[in-house]
Amino acid sequence: MLAYDFMRHAFAAAGIVGILAGIVGYFLVLRGQTFAGHALSHVGFAGATGAVLLGASPLAGLIAFTLLAGLGMGLLGDRLNGRDVAIGVVLSLSLGIGLLFLHFFTAYATQATALLFGNVFGVSLATLAVLAILAAICLLALAVITRPLLFSSLQPELAEAKGVNPRVVSMLFLGIVALTTAACAQVVGVLLVFALMVGPAAAAQRLTARLAFGVTLAAVIALIEAWGGIALAYQTDWPASFWITALSAAGYFLSLVLGGRIARPRHVHA
Repeated sequence: MLAYDFMRHAFAAAGIVGILAGIVGYFLVLRGQTFAGHALSHVGFAGATGAVLLGASPLAGLIAFTLLAGLGMGLLGDRLNGRDVAIGVVLSLSLGIGLLFLHFFTAYATQATALLFGNVFGVSLATLAVLAILAAICLLALAVITRPLLFSSLQPELAEAKGVNPRVVSMLFLGIVALTTAACAQVVGVLLVFALMVGPAAAAQRLTARLAFGVTLAAVIALIEAWGGIALAYQTDWPASFWITALSAAGYFLSLVLGGRIARPRHVHA
C-alpha cells in the first residue's frame, strides 16, 4: 500500500498529528479540559467554511478561528467553569453557522464532509508541510511552558503564590490546543477530534503515573491508532476516521481493564 503517493502522505500526516495529539492531549486530560478540544473543533468548522465562502483556504480559516477561540477561552479562565449549557449552545451555533455558509455554496459539500469527518487520504504535500510546521510550533511552545503548566495544573494555589500567572498559562496552553485541534481535523475531522486528542491520553494516564512515560505512551498509542486506522481502511475500504475512533475506544476500554483507577503525577518540582 505504500507504493501509492496518497498512502505515504496519509501515513506521514497521521504520524505527525498522532504524536502531536497524544502529547498535547495528555496535558489536556491532566487539566480536566477535554471539553475545550471539542469546543474548539466546532468553532473551527465555522471558520473553515467561512474561509471557503470567501475563497480562502479552509485550513487557514480553521487555524485562525480555533486559535482566536482558544486564546479567548484561556482569557476567560475560571469564568467558563460550570457554564456547560452556555458553551454547548455556542458550539451548536458554530456548527449551524458553518452549515449556513455551505448553504450558499453547495458546490463545496465534499469539502464540508472532509472537514466534518476528515479526509486523510486527500492530504497534499503542501498540507503536509503546514502540519509539520504546526506540530513544531506546538511542541516547542509546549516545551517552553511545561513547568508552569504542570505547576498550575497540579498545585494552582501554590503556583500562583510563586508568581505563576494561571491566566497567561491557560491562554498559551489553549492556543496550543487550538492549533493541535486544527491539525487533528485534517485526519479525523472536527467532529472526531476527541478520538486522537483524548482517547490515547486518557488511556496512558490509566496505565502509568509517571509523567514522562505517560506523555510518551500517549503519543505512541495515538500513533498506533492513527496508523492502524489507515491500514485497516486500506484493507477494508471503510472510512479511516471510523477505524481510528474505533481503535481509540478499544484502547481506552482496554486501559480500564489493565490500569485500574486513573493515575496522575503526584509531585511537581517548581
